[in-house]
Amino acid sequence: MVQISRGRGRGLMAAAVTGVLVTSLAACGGDDGGGEGGSDDPIVIGTSLPLTGEFSQPGQAAEQGYKVWQEMVNAEGGLLDREIELVIKDDASNQNTIVTDYNALISQDQVDLLLGTFSSLLNLPASAVAEREQMVYVEPAGGSPDMFNRGFEYLFFAQQSTADKQGKVFAEWVAALPEGEMPETAAYPTLDDPFAAPNVAGIQAILEEAGVETVYEETYAIDTKNFDTIVSAMKNADPELVVHGAQFEDGIGMTRAMLKADFTPEMFFQTNAPSFGSQFTEGIGEENTEGIFYAVSHSPDADTPGNAEFVAKYEEMYGEGEVPEDAADAFAAGEVLQAAVEAVGSIEDQTALADWLHENEVETILGPLSWDETGAPQGDFLIGQWRDGAPQIVLPEEAATAEITRNWEPGGAG
Repeated sequence: MVQISRGRGRGLMAAAVTGVLVTSLAACGGDDGGGEGGSDDPIVIGTSLPLTGEFSQPGQAAEQGYKVWQEMVNAEGGLLDREIELVIKDDASNQNTIVTDYNALISQDQVDLLLGTFSSLLNLPASAVAEREQMVYVEPAGGSPDMFNRGFEYLFFAQQSTADKQGKVFAEWVAALPEGEMPETAAYPTLDDPFAAPNVAGIQAILEEAGVETVYEETYAIDTKNFDTIVSAMKNADPELVVHGAQFEDGIGMTRAMLKADFTPEMFFQTNAPSFGSQFTEGIGEENTEGIFYAVSHSPDADTPGNAEFVAKYEEMYGEGEVPEDAADAFAAGEVLQAAVEAVGSIEDQTALADWLHENEVETILGPLSWDETGAPQGDFLIGQWRDGAPQIVLPEEAATAEITRNWEPGGAG
């Protein structure tokens, strides 16, 4: 059972595979139909994920998280005593395909419930399809403020805060550093992306107010592969801190270009890419990770309800190693939807599910989640940092798994 506490709520799950895949796990459902007219039929949940294309790394991780959630729920007797079945499509990281996929999930596959995809870029159009059909849409990743200024009633984001606030804890820590330790100058390169850009802008606003001078800022196109020109311009500006708004591939590409140019600022914060564990170390070299900061929603070591069980099941299904943040976010999205369905006792009234989520808080592996009237969450992100070849939580202090260090200390630059 998902733990529910007074406050607000959260949503559900999905999985992904090239084309359309329906997966059904062999756990037993009940015979009473769970309040759904005595039905023994599976509850069918639809999603489309970027299993190929630009966002394939996080998309595949989200697929894993959805499947872990499905496995664990079905092993406990299902949802409303009915087995969960997933219908998964591959949107290929394409905005046009994602619209086609969600229309097909609703009109052709006739799924009972929906779960979201990865990234604001894809969730913006996908959630509009769900809203038009008045179906609850719980997204595991997609924190752009633009997601929540449209007056949607069925949209919920299953992380702790929107993108513009995800770096707030880091920025406030930097702004509070004593004289001589707070950087005097900063650079802000960012991918032209509805998640990355507001994330960087939120940090920049706090640091500029604290007196940190902006000496470089640049927004680059999503198809940028060569970062030498940007790195050369940043190196000439000589910032003490670089805050880079990235997804995965451009995060790796930018860091490699910085190392090649022997440009290693004292402090380095990067969105998204550093949370990819071994894929990040393989991309830039483990010796170059020391001290890199990032914002993160999940820690495998967190003492949150169900987290240890999730990590154990993930390792059982996908092997030991760092649990991807996007897998945890997808699992949490499943928990949110599960909580609403169990509380309402039915999947038939999507408005009742949405109303319940707006009025309640759900304990998840990410901690308690709650939403305002727009579906935007109301919490704070964790701040991670790479220490001794491993990702650690360093802020806030009460959640820290390692002491924080100020500097980025790559070993092999130049």
